[in-house]
Amino acid sequence: MAELLMPSLGSDMTAGTLVLWRVAPGQDVRRGDIVAEVDTDKGVIEIEVFVSGRVERLLTREGEKVPVGTPLALIVEVGDGAGTEPPPPLAGPPPPVLPAPAASLHTPLAGAPARLRISPSARRLARELGVDPSRVPGTGPGGAITREDVKLAATAALSPHPETLDTRARMRQAIARAMARSNQEIPHYYVSHSMSFGAALAFLERTNAERPPAERLVYGALLIRAVALALHDFPELNAKWENDALAPSPHVNVGVAISLREGGLVIPAIADADQLSLDATMARLRELVERARRGQLRSSELSTGTVTLTSLGERGVESVAGVIYPPQTALVGFGTPAPRPWVVDDQVVPRPVLHMTLAGDHRASDGHRGALFLAKLEKLLSEPAKL
Repeated sequence: MAELLMPSLGSDMTAGTLVLWRVAPGQDVRRGDIVAEVDTDKGVIEIEVFVSGRVERLLTREGEKVPVGTPLALIVEVGDGAGTEPPPPLAGPPPPVLPAPAASLHTPLAGAPARLRISPSARRLARELGVDPSRVPGTGPGGAITREDVKLAATAALSPHPETLDTRARMRQAIARAMARSNQEIPHYYVSHSMSFGAALAFLERTNAERPPAERLVYGALLIRAVALALHDFPELNAKWENDALAPSPHVNVGVAISLREGGLVIPAIADADQLSLDATMARLRELVERARRGQLRSSELSTGTVTLTSLGERGVESVAGVIYPPQTALVGFGTPAPRPWVVDDQVVPRPVLHMTLAGDHRASDGHRGALFLAKLEKLLSEPAKL
């Protein structure tokens, strides 16, 4: 018997509100299925199940706010009696069997109304504006309710709910708490390095010239790939500091800082980024950005990052000295590749220069190791065809 727990989706998260069950007792689930939606300070997040089996009980009701680590449901795992006979009763008073939700992952339950077709982003906006989604006509595919539908309904009502929460303000507060904790707990050190980025940009130009727009690469994919590969030699930077000890990760899950159009920031992770090709990295990055801005991130993407990469290149920023996201031990920041004077064979010539900065946790590493890491990054980015 496995427990589905309220996940921790950030160092500052202490509780979450169950918004929606997507499964019912007795339903079979597979590892990776989305089984619930949880509201946090960073928006509504889709919750995955990490075992395969059958849903035995739902322990938390929709609308209930519970602490991180609280069991949300019980699942009989495959090979643990699933599909054979009911498990023996639990010791003590059994938890209440909650009513089945309006819909499952596949088809509506017999006798129950179909679940509203509405994205987590539109659902969140409806809650903010005090709009009842069940009264909103959907104009999206298959009658799905879109954000525009919600906005029109709110305008027609002329007055938002007086207790509406400002999601942008909540997100800024969550970020502030995490960064305050980082500054208080982590002894930061910073090392920076500049490199000629001409080889990388020339590689992108040659590669993209032969591709349709949907398959073209951006230099951010090169940065992610190089960081992931470089971390093989620096496990102390691909780690977490927990319980006063360093815990290197066996996986390289690169968290990518993504700014949202309506304000705020999320850092979903590209899992096992060191195992992906450059094209696969680009596909994952594109998909992650699109889903982040639609409010459709998964719990695993926000809880498994082992290092963070941030780039404000599109904003024309020369360099970024970021703050480590606890309990991680490193953050890599990149500026905008821009023409700068560069010395080649004792001659000053213009070159596109990339400035990179490592923020490291001094409990896990030191400036010497940080400098070697940046040198490794330069080597990898200078040979982009090998990434």
